[in-house]
Amino acid sequence: MTGLQFPLKNDTSRKIIHIDMDAFFASVEERDNPELAKKPLVIARHPRDTGGRGVVTTANYLARQYGIHSAMSAQKAFELCPQAHFMPGNYHKYREISEKVREIFQRYTEVIEPVSIDEAYLDVTENKINSTSAIKIAKLIQHDIWKEVHLTCSAGVSYNKFLAKLASDFEKPRGLTVVTPENAQRFLVNLPIEKFHGVGKKTVPKMHELGIFTGQELYEKSEMELIQSFGKMGYSLYRKVRGIHNSPVSVTRERKSVGKEHTYGQVLRTEEACLTQLRRLSEEVAESLKRVQKHGKTVVLKVRYADYTTITKRTTLRQYVHKKEDIFSQASLIWEEIMGIEKGIRLLGVTVTNLDPLTYENIVLPLWEIGDPYKE
Repeated sequence: MTGLQFPLKNDTSRKIIHIDMDAFFASVEERDNPELAKKPLVIARHPRDTGGRGVVTTANYLARQYGIHSAMSAQKAFELCPQAHFMPGNYHKYREISEKVREIFQRYTEVIEPVSIDEAYLDVTENKINSTSAIKIAKLIQHDIWKEVHLTCSAGVSYNKFLAKLASDFEKPRGLTVVTPENAQRFLVNLPIEKFHGVGKKTVPKMHELGIFTGQELYEKSEMELIQSFGKMGYSLYRKVRGIHNSPVSVTRERKSVGKEHTYGQVLRTEEACLTQLRRLSEEVAESLKRVQKHGKTVVLKVRYADYTTITKRTTLRQYVHKKEDIFSQASLIWEEIMGIEKGIRLLGVTVTNLDPLTYENIVLPLWEIGDPYKE
């Protein structure tokens, strides 16, 4: 039997705004040095200063026209665009500006969920200016940010976080997109499947194999089909494509740790296999740390043997770590202390905790024009 046993519940009572700063790091640098807006700008140390090491944090629109994108090696970016201007960025400055933007949010509501240094969800169902219009509040926030920090942002307005996030990304930069309960379905069915948050690069090919290229094809799949193909994500996507996402804006969202673990169907029995897996887990943790813009001083290794006994051991460092090489180095040192390969390894996990905001790396960007985009 397919189909639902219980009716779907869709909470449309909330008024949610998602604010996403436009090309935040690049826009800050362009604001402080307008000449940079005329060149391809890459936020990364120049590869000639690092011996070819390092990755691109982000690139402006001009640089992206050359195929440069975040997470690309800085050396590759240089090969694609030798004339690009490379900058390591100034995270301390970005953090200060982010705090000023947060103060602007707080004029309108205390129900704020920061997602990263350059974006946040706001619940304005009840707000400090007693306005019934979330659209009005979004416009006021955009105006205040432009007037006070001379940067632009894009806003998405809807009745849930999922739709507000999609809406803020729909028309950038300086966009304001509204998705109401009445037009949510039309908005969603026309989106490419890649735009649905949660559908990553690894999932897209599987979606395409199943004939799912847009929200419309996703909508036509039954709940059981999606669950069988994608598990929990299928359950979630079945609801999201119907405009359902009832998760509230969470005021406390501070990450305490970032970790990845994996259980192996066939137990690991060689040193080489375990180190390969530790390297993979360390890379995944590093990617997650980059997404949440954190670094930490404590690395934790979790080992579960074939007999289900489990050991967890940690090391706390004097310096912060966030790069995959550093995380793997510490995890492998802990591994040397634990070992026990003769028992067979059923699970490995790597976690970085004791987190703080990243203070010497950066993220996202585009370009903006001189002048007041909100002036009539």
